[in-house]
Amino acid sequence: MRGIFDTHAHYDDEAFDGDREEILSELEKQGYSGIVDIGASFDSCKKAVELSESHNIVYATVGIHPDCIEDFFEGGDSKNTSDNKVIGEMYNMIKNHKKVVAVGEIGLDYHNMTCEKDVQAVWFRAQLDMAKELSMPVVIHSREAERDTEVILKEYAGKLPPSIMHCYSYSKESAREFIKMDYYLGIGGVVTFKNAKKLVEAVEDTPISRIVLETDCPYLSPEPNRGKRNSSLNLPFIVEKIAQIKNIDPEEVIEVTTSNAKKLYGISI
Repeated sequence: MRGIFDTHAHYDDEAFDGDREEILSELEKQGYSGIVDIGASFDSCKKAVELSESHNIVYATVGIHPDCIEDFFEGGDSKNTSDNKVIGEMYNMIKNHKKVVAVGEIGLDYHNMTCEKDVQAVWFRAQLDMAKELSMPVVIHSREAERDTEVILKEYAGKLPPSIMHCYSYSKESAREFIKMDYYLGIGGVVTFKNAKKLVEAVEDTPISRIVLETDCPYLSPEPNRGKRNSSLNLPFIVEKIAQIKNIDPEEVIEVTTSNAKKLYGISI
């Protein structure tokens, strides 16, 4: 399935230390259109940028995941976003590297709760402000935080370029609200799970023009490889499932989702 675009991967993860180059070479050989390596911690942002600069197929994002908010504390006060050294370095990373295509992944996570909700919100808004200033799309992480995520994103509606709700997991009704705010749904391996009824309903309800493909690898392998290390090589399983749900040809899924991804990430090739 040539032309597939993986909008969300973590090839900088240590899970790929043994065969990272082989996998990326195989993806390029198979004709994948692109892979976006997503920043999560400050260290992973730097690694993502390095990967993007050494592989034609790879692009990068820069952002701090809600589970890694403490990375900001090394650059200043836990709630003072002004003159924060880490924020400043993120700005520079984005401005100095042409293959950085978005700010992410950023958002709220009320499952792990490594930081209190109010602290997460402070740094979520700080990174949304950065994206707004730089006119960059955002990649949103939202886990068990549907309402607060929606409230905060509504503050920025119309102020950001089209962006992505990563690993979308909420209802079709909420999907409609995010789409109104110019978000695309990132759909990955979870859609193939037997207990993914709500997500299947959301995919069925959402126009293919508002869906992008992702893996979140090395996590969330689709059936039939659930529980194993994930990679972009598993994307055809996701393509087939979406095609089945929407009763369209798999090639149409690839063509439209790749076009969506390149458009929102500002990739012309």
